Amino acid sequence: MRPPSSAKHKLMKTQVAIIGAGPSGLLLGRLLELQGIDNIVIEAKSPDYVLSRIRAGVLEQGTQTLLREAKVGERMDREGHVHDGFALSFLGRLERIDLHALTGGKTVMVYGQTEVTKDLMDARTQSGSLSFYSADDVALHDFHSDHPSVSFTSNGQKHIVECDYIAGCDGFHGVSRKSVPPESIRLFERVYPFGWLGILSRTPPVSHELIYANHERGFALCSMRSSMLSRYYVQCSLDDKVDDWSDQRFWDELRSRLPEDAAASLITGPSIEKSIAPLRSFVAEPMQFGRMFLVGDAAHIVPPTGAKGLNLAASDVYTLYNILRLRYQQNRVDLIARYSEICLRRIWKTERFSWWMTSILHKFSDDGFNQRIQEAELEYYTSSLAGKTTIAENYVGLPYEALE
Repeated sequence: MRPPSSAKHKLMKTQVAIIGAGPSGLLLGRLLELQGIDNIVIEAKSPDYVLSRIRAGVLEQGTQTLLREAKVGERMDREGHVHDGFALSFLGRLERIDLHALTGGKTVMVYGQTEVTKDLMDARTQSGSLSFYSADDVALHDFHSDHPSVSFTSNGQKHIVECDYIAGCDGFHGVSRKSVPPESIRLFERVYPFGWLGILSRTPPVSHELIYANHERGFALCSMRSSMLSRYYVQCSLDDKVDDWSDQRFWDELRSRLPEDAAASLITGPSIEKSIAPLRSFVAEPMQFGRMFLVGDAAHIVPPTGAKGLNLAASDVYTLYNILRLRYQQNRVDLIARYSEICLRRIWKTERFSWWMTSILHKFSDDGFNQRIQEAELEYYTSSLAGKTTIAENYVGLPYEALE
């Protein structure tokens, strides 16, 4: 698509135009900015809308390190909760996966995605780097040429941003992937036949570590945001509506899917947020089109089982940031064309783990055979050092792929 005439547009120039001000776009912008690489962030929604999105909050070790490198880790390190392990519940018992012991000292941290986004927003505001929120009519142009650009409207003013590269960090429904001709991209998708009903409550968590539960009535997850803010989920039908679930019905159902000791210690209270989320696995290949790169949810989605969405986006950011850093600082143009290949190696391994966690913990049908297979697989993995190590290595996050 050719850019519109610049006669009625305000013309700007930058090195990297970033589409989307979620955590991946803001993290990429922050890392580039610290290396002296100019960038402009363009977001279709308002800052309040971006911050209102409730998302997962389990950060892999690599994501934590990347946030510290971006110099936005101070509040995370102060307020986040380090977890050395988590529990798998099945057949009425809990089996703990000791992440710290099984991975040579690695851990995860519970720190909400909303908080990560807020920290990144605040850092960008303080630095004075240019951002546009509530941008309308965002369009990507000429990204297969040496002169890509982005056009949009902000506060009634039309803009054109001329740039060297475009980073499409605008999510599954964003304009970046939609700008690619359908014949140039291949989509892989698995849609799951159930959803997650989640609630947020101002109650202490039932456990100081996460509990993932397999039960004949369906999956459940006990998570948290802080010592007095709990996040709980139960598997539900895609036909269910939030209004179908009173708080009491939710708590009763959650208790029924937990081991007796955990159910007895569950402290309940009014929900302050309640929603139903569908589950899907999704990957787009390739992730690069000329000088435009897809990052995070624009290129891939994982079911939330295993908490890999934000972490997988962070690994894309790590790869693209380092490729662009070497491009501008050492003129390493040879790495540009390898972005998709490098990212996809780790993406498919992570998709596999998220699919596996989903497949062994959820109820797919009333088939008793399938339930027994799930229980046998959980029994096998949790009774074997090799099995527990495999789970732990994937849960804390596989190493980032080397650039060469």
